[in-house]
Amino acid sequence: MARIPYVIVDAFASTPGAGNRVAIVLDARGMDLEEMRSLARRLGEPETAFVTERQGTLFAVRFFTPSGEVEFSGHAAIALGLTLVRLDDLVVVEGFHPKVGKVRYFGMVDLVAKAHEGESFDTDVFLAVQGKIPVSLAYVAHVSVTRIVPEEFFPPDPGSAVYLARGEDLELALYYDAMKNQRGSTKLPAGFLKSGEVAYLNLEFLNGVKGGHVNISGISGVAAKTSYATFLLKSLLESEVLEEAHQARVLLFNVKGEDLLFLDKPNLRLSEEAKEEYRRLGLPPTPFGSVRFLAPPKKGEEGILPDVETRLEGVKAYHWDLVQFAQKGLLPFLFTDKGALTNLGFLVAHVTEKLRRLAEGQKGPHLLVADWPGGELPEDITFDDLGRVRLKSFSDLVRYLEYKLLGPETGEGEGDRTWVARQARPTLEAFVRRLRSSVENVGHLVRGDRKGNPPDPLEGGEQVHVVDLAKLSPQGQMFVVGSLLSDLFAKKERGQYRGRVFVVLDELNKYAPRDEESPIKDVLLDIAERGRSLGVILIGAQQTASEVERRVVGNAAIRVVGRLDAAEAERPEYRYLPTSFRQRALILPQGMVILHQPEIPVPLLVRFPFPAWATKREEVLEDNSAEALRREFF
Repeated sequence: MARIPYVIVDAFASTPGAGNRVAIVLDARGMDLEEMRSLARRLGEPETAFVTERQGTLFAVRFFTPSGEVEFSGHAAIALGLTLVRLDDLVVVEGFHPKVGKVRYFGMVDLVAKAHEGESFDTDVFLAVQGKIPVSLAYVAHVSVTRIVPEEFFPPDPGSAVYLARGEDLELALYYDAMKNQRGSTKLPAGFLKSGEVAYLNLEFLNGVKGGHVNISGISGVAAKTSYATFLLKSLLESEVLEEAHQARVLLFNVKGEDLLFLDKPNLRLSEEAKEEYRRLGLPPTPFGSVRFLAPPKKGEEGILPDVETRLEGVKAYHWDLVQFAQKGLLPFLFTDKGALTNLGFLVAHVTEKLRRLAEGQKGPHLLVADWPGGELPEDITFDDLGRVRLKSFSDLVRYLEYKLLGPETGEGEGDRTWVARQARPTLEAFVRRLRSSVENVGHLVRGDRKGNPPDPLEGGEQVHVVDLAKLSPQGQMFVVGSLLSDLFAKKERGQYRGRVFVVLDELNKYAPRDEESPIKDVLLDIAERGRSLGVILIGAQQTASEVERRVVGNAAIRVVGRLDAAEAERPEYRYLPTSFRQRALILPQGMVILHQPEIPVPLLVRFPFPAWATKREEVLEDNSAEALRREFF
């Protein structure tokens, strides 16, 4: 006869051997009535429970005494609940206080363990399995209290009945009942709990009312940082919880591959079960409906063609013209390393201001200068432009600055004193060397041959703006990110757009490093510390939060952790997680994250649905309808 595992539980007892003994057969699938009746007689316990089916937190159970089947057993039901309790289960216990009456304790199971009571040595386990020594199998669960109603801090009685928290009890356990304001609910769908219930974030800790910003950590490729960030965007824009969501704008940087260039395409791998999960979350199982895609232009092309490979339609190239570069003061974003700022900071700021004044009143795209013998006179010269020459490329601009700072290329004479700002010649030469080296990296991004078309998420009718950085050099990526964020933040400071703007940026450790200074880091610090009051919310991600500026991470009200490296998990930045959660973060599968928010004193293990939008060309569900073909080709 096959071995049938079972456990013995002492219900309503604080010590082994006391209370009511119950035998529990955890897997009775395939057993018929006679087999259950026979086993219950052989075990000889007052009550035996057989688990015949399980779906999530729902169980099908049959109860027996040695004499036969019974309709229900309270002792066995409570013992079964204790035996089957799992990590992350939410539970409730009731107690009584003479002065306040009933007190309810809510909590989450954060540790479970099994042990043989009666063993003296580790090797006794083998004797116990063989039935040679008497032991009892103990199943122990540790619960972290999340809430006490009313707040009377005294312990419940030993042996008090423990129940799974459902419905209203679950709402109380996770403070969902408090997630509301005068306009209605602020519960933002954030995925699913392990029990299958919907997990929620309090929107007011994300939209800037009580807090703002999200920080996501995890190993690249397995932590699903970008996937969860885009899922949060879907929830923000389409759950109808965010007030005036139609006015919200998203600036989403694509830093790796071309994964985010298909947000507007349905995913052919999306199953019916996944679609149903979206509906349970109150979200449509559809791709993003309003997206603009922008990519850098190809190098060496006279025209402006986007440098992408897997998507050939619907992507526009972006660049800045020379006048925009000068007027917006973008020069500092070419000097983003610590060494440059230490020695050249004053000179960079001075030249930036000189360029801004030089470009005043000019419309571009070329930059007109009056005192450079190396330039060419424009053919279509106007009276106002007499005596001035035209800079038609970033390379021309670098040569002009070299002339103003170091003098003629022949080596005769010195630079313009109004430009050199009393800096020593070695400092000026170091500045020029860095500018020369940047021509290859950003020459195709800053041009004088045609009007600039830089990304601007506050303009146009699209709600989501995806800006591709994947093929740019590190310096090019730094320049684009710094230029866009500084311009966006300046416009919000001036009140040019009233809606909220969500910025999604991966690799924060590169743009806001802990031990280095840069203009981009200054902008990100401004967003982290003042952005929520202006309606600019950062959804930042990185592999290692320990390498990111503390104030950027610390100002995030919502923290999300995917799979972590073992060494990283022990860093102080993750001490807000209990030890058991830090250990579990080492083995989290894709699609699972640990979510922490201010109102709930314990982290939540959350599963989010499979993307409804394609994440690469191979996943695109093609629409071959006549209307789709007409839009694409005509």
